[in-house]
Amino acid sequence: MKLKNTDELNALKAQSLKLIETRRVAQSISTKNAQGLVRHVMVCGGPGCHSSGSPRIADLLEEELDRLGLSEQVKVFQPGCFGFCEKGPMIEIHPDNATYCEVSTEDVATIVEEHFVQGKQVERLLYMDPNTKERFATNIPFYDGQLRIALRNVGYIAPENILEYIAADGYQALAKVLFRMTPIEVIDVLKESGLRGRGGAGFPTGMKWEFTRKSQADQRYIICNADEGDPGAFMDRSVLEGDPHSVLEAMIIAGSAIGSSEGYIYVRAEYPAAIHRLKIAIAQAREYGLLGKGILGSDFSFDIELKYGAGAFVCGEETALIHSIEGARGEPTVKPPFPAQKGLWGKPTCVNNVETLANIPPIILKGADWFSSIGTEKSKGTKVFALAGKVNNVGLVEVPMGTTLRKIIFEIGGGIKHHKTFKAAQTGGPSGGCIPTKFLDTPIDYESLTAIGSMMGSGGLIVLDEDDCMVNIAKFFQEFTMDESCGRCTACRVGTKRLHEILTKITEGKGTLEDLDNMEKLCHIIKDTALCGLGQSAPNPILSTIKYFRDEYIAHIVDKTCPAGVCKSLLKYEITDKCVGCTLCVKKCPMNCITGTLKKIHVIEQERCLKCGACMEQCRVVGAIIHH
Repeated sequence: MKLKNTDELNALKAQSLKLIETRRVAQSISTKNAQGLVRHVMVCGGPGCHSSGSPRIADLLEEELDRLGLSEQVKVFQPGCFGFCEKGPMIEIHPDNATYCEVSTEDVATIVEEHFVQGKQVERLLYMDPNTKERFATNIPFYDGQLRIALRNVGYIAPENILEYIAADGYQALAKVLFRMTPIEVIDVLKESGLRGRGGAGFPTGMKWEFTRKSQADQRYIICNADEGDPGAFMDRSVLEGDPHSVLEAMIIAGSAIGSSEGYIYVRAEYPAAIHRLKIAIAQAREYGLLGKGILGSDFSFDIELKYGAGAFVCGEETALIHSIEGARGEPTVKPPFPAQKGLWGKPTCVNNVETLANIPPIILKGADWFSSIGTEKSKGTKVFALAGKVNNVGLVEVPMGTTLRKIIFEIGGGIKHHKTFKAAQTGGPSGGCIPTKFLDTPIDYESLTAIGSMMGSGGLIVLDEDDCMVNIAKFFQEFTMDESCGRCTACRVGTKRLHEILTKITEGKGTLEDLDNMEKLCHIIKDTALCGLGQSAPNPILSTIKYFRDEYIAHIVDKTCPAGVCKSLLKYEITDKCVGCTLCVKKCPMNCITGTLKKIHVIEQERCLKCGACMEQCRVVGAIIHH
């Protein structure tokens, strides 16, 4: 079926609404009034739930429903990520407004029997607040305070069915752009909305489109940067897997606005599910006349091609990414000229990341005023974060700009695991910084994070507690950037290696105060002289930890101790007089460096000790072994 005009698109939307009617009305009707509706069982298809066995759970649900003759009354779907990764695999049942957490294959028969046959909820699978012990069938606190714009369809529609996207207002923004707006009006709407790039730099999206359009050329290109490289980040992946058509629609809109007929999605090859769903989405869009020649019967033609990245972190930088698409080595180049002037194949090129593009269709449909009313004065809209680390509620979080770290970590995130003490939040990935407790009430926006020595980045947010060593954290990120440096400029190629060497000396108890001073100086030199953003921002984790956790560096250098007990070279394991002589530690020691007889206090030979911690782990009940 090829859609030839907007009337056909609207007719298809009206017809397709039946596909998601149950989910659409689920929030507004009672279970009693929903008895005639077909139930929709949504099994989370996010990466975390997928790895925990959600595809098998979906298969078993279908088998069990079919066995009991309920397959016509209950339909099973696997949409994208629900966001609440900590409690996966998750199941949502509409219109019953029931959410089940940490579901296993053994729970399938119980869910079908109790929920669908007996008509009652499976209480033990409902979400339980770890603090109050209250259970929630719906309105789970994790989602309180969140506002989904980029993730509006993720976990809600079936990503491999274009009709569900169309039913959820999909391609309506494209139709509006093609038949009711000029390219300049489209760009003006984006400029007025205040949308800024969500890939890290925060450059105004409308201005980038405008610069590209104004560059004179016979061809221009639009590129979607889906090379998500920050450790622990999976925001873009979730959009691609859960709502691929939103990215396609935005790219077509961008093509129309900047005068481009060709686009590329640069996606890392480590995202097989995203690639699979993008291929399906592109084929479906072509089939329905939403990609290719004469889109929706207009005189505008646009098509999209996939390009795979090999996982190089530096290819997240737009000029390195462009070189990779061209088949060259993924290395950045000096700017100017900017890609908007001279990019892919030497032509004007606009590069936007996945999350940026996912915001565009709703902005076109709802207007610049709607979007600009959300967020702060200079940072509009929402931001998606991958909340990870020592926090109770790990997952994807989308909140209005200006939301505080405290709200994200302690309300949405549910606080620190095991009632430990919060130490820092690391934002911006390897390019960001560590934010201490005193800045917990800082509103999250581009300017505020930069002012305290961190950055927004693509949206990684790692929570650290009292057991984390800040020197070791800086070393971890420096090792990452050192390994990922393309090697083109000396500042990054050599500088990051020298920084890592100094940090290694410090964590091994061999550092000096002179090393600390030299490291700070080198950080500023690298920031001022590196070729691209990767090198320029590589020192950020070091500078922020020195600024806010200098006492830990001093402890490593002067006292030769690691306050958090993480740096093995500085640890010393000792057996106290609590020892009952059970000999369990002796049996577990890989170096046989623990001596002692049964029922007598044992002794560790420090010269031979590997500091592996096996003895301490074995002695948890008695607690006779300590380290300092």
